[in-house]
Amino acid sequence: MKSDLMHSRVQLEKDILDRLVTEVQETVAKDVTFAKAKQAPTFGVLNLWNLRRNSRSARQAIKQPRIVTGFGF
Repeated sequence: MKSDLMHSRVQLEKDILDRLVTEVQETVAKDVTFAKAKQAPTFGVLNLWNLRRNSRSARQAIKQPRIVTGFGF
């Protein structure tokens, strides 16, 4: 069985290594104002409860027999 071993360390030249590890000083713009994003309406537990409650009452109304009286139905 043939096995090729690779060394886990990468050999870098000193000047390349110095450029990679130098710290960059950045400034942050503090006087810039951004437009606030619109907050999406939240869908909470109460909304889900209302949907379930309303769908249940709509189902019950369909199951109950309707009594039709007159011509205006």
